[in-house]
Amino acid sequence: MRIMKKLTAVVLMVFCVLSGCNGRQDAEDEMLAAAPPMGWNSWICFGTSVTEDEVKANADYMSANLREYGWEYVVIDAGWYAPGMVTLEQYESPCPEQLIDAYGRLVPDPEKYPSSAGGKGLAPLADYVHGIGLKIGLHIMRGIPVQAVEMDTPVKGTVYTARDIADINSRCDWYSGFYGIDMSRPGAQEYYDSIFELYESWGIDYIKADDMLSPVYASDEIGAVASAVSRMGRKVVMSLSPGPAPVENIADLRRSAQMWRISEDFWDSWDSLKEQFSLCRKWQGYAVRGHWPDADMLPVGPMARRAMRGGPRPTNFTEAEQYTLMTLWAMFRSPLMIGCNLPEIDDFTLKLLTNGKVLEINQNSVCNKELFARGDIIAWYARSANGKSHYVAVFNTGDSDAEDFSFALDEINFTGDAEITELWSGEEVNVKDCAISCGIDAHGVKLFEINLKDRK
Repeated sequence: MRIMKKLTAVVLMVFCVLSGCNGRQDAEDEMLAAAPPMGWNSWICFGTSVTEDEVKANADYMSANLREYGWEYVVIDAGWYAPGMVTLEQYESPCPEQLIDAYGRLVPDPEKYPSSAGGKGLAPLADYVHGIGLKIGLHIMRGIPVQAVEMDTPVKGTVYTARDIADINSRCDWYSGFYGIDMSRPGAQEYYDSIFELYESWGIDYIKADDMLSPVYASDEIGAVASAVSRMGRKVVMSLSPGPAPVENIADLRRSAQMWRISEDFWDSWDSLKEQFSLCRKWQGYAVRGHWPDADMLPVGPMARRAMRGGPRPTNFTEAEQYTLMTLWAMFRSPLMIGCNLPEIDDFTLKLLTNGKVLEINQNSVCNKELFARGDIIAWYARSANGKSHYVAVFNTGDSDAEDFSFALDEINFTGDAEITELWSGEEVNVKDCAISCGIDAHGVKLFEINLKDRK
C-alpha cells in the first residue's frame, strides 16, 4: 500500500509539472488573458438582434454588480451589421443583408446602434463601456462579406479587390453571408489587416472569430487573423469558434489565440452538459497561462429573449445542474461568458456568478485534472497556486441521488488533520476515518476546499 501511495504521489507530481501547476507566475505581469477571460455574450439571450440599449443595460449591470468579482468583457455576438435580422430563418437565408463600408468591411446597423451613425462605427459604444470600467468584444465571421464580392470593393491600401481574394467555393455551413479568403492571393492578408485596423480604431478589446475551427480547421485564415492582430497597437483577446477544436493542433492554437472552443454551441440541456465532461477530460492539461480551452457560454438565468433557439424562458438547467456547470467550468479553468439578460437575473443566479471561492479556482488554481470516473461519479482536483488549499469536486452525473458517497483523502495524498468546507453551501464538513462522506443530488456536485488544520 505504501508503494502504491508513493507511486500515486509521483504520478500526481509529474502531472503537475507537465501541466505547469507549480504555481510560478509568468514574469510578464501584463500578459494578455493571464487568467480565463470572464464576461457576458449577447448570443444566447438575443441572437442576432441585440441593440445598443440592451448592450448598455447589460454592461451597466455588470459594472455595478459583477465587476468586483472579475467579470469585465461585454461581447456583441453575430448580427450587429445585419439590419432587421431577428429570426433563425433570416439568419439562415441564402443571402442575408449586411452593411459594409467602401472597403468591404462590416459596419454596424444604425437602427440597432444609433451612436454608429455618421461613420462612427462602434467607437461611441466602446467609449461608453470603457467609461464604466469594462472592456468590449465583437463577433466576426471568417472571410469577406458576399456584398463586398458582388460590389467588387477595393482592399484598402492595395490595387486588389474583393473578387481578387475571395474563394467562392469556401462558405460557412450555417451562415451564407461570407466567402472564404484564399490566403495565397495578393491582397488577402491586407484585407484582414484592414478589418482589424478598423476594430482598433473603434477601441475593441476582444474578437470572437467564427467559422474557424469546425467542421474545417481554417489554418490559413486563422494564421491571417493572428498576423493581423500582431500588427495592432491595441492588445486584443482572440477567441476562435466553434468547436470542437482539434487537440492535435494545440501548438497552432496557442500561437494564434487566447481561447478556442472545445465543443459545438452549448445550450441548456443536461445531455449537452454531461457531454462536456468527456471534452474537458480530453483537454485537461492543455490550459496554460494566456491560452485557454473554452467550454463555451453559461446558459443560466433569464435567457432566449430573441434567441436562435427557443423563446423567452429561465434556463432549463435545474439548480443542481447549474452548480455542476459552474463547478466544472471552474475546475477545468474555462473562460466564463454569461449568456442571460443580466438586468433580469434573480438572487440564485447572482449568487451563482459571484461565489468568490469558486471564481478563485477558475482564475488562479493549478494542477487541474480529473481524478477519477467511477460509474456516474466523476471527481476533479485542483489546488491553490500557493499550495495551501486543495479543491475536490465530486459530481453525480446519474439520474438518482447518491445518498452516501465516501471520498478518501488519500486519493489526493492528503495527510494530517483537515479543515474542509463545501464551497457552494459554505458548510463545514466532518472527516471520519480520513474520508468525507456526503450525499450528492442527481446531476449535482459537492465542491470541497481542503486545508491542513492549524496545530496550536
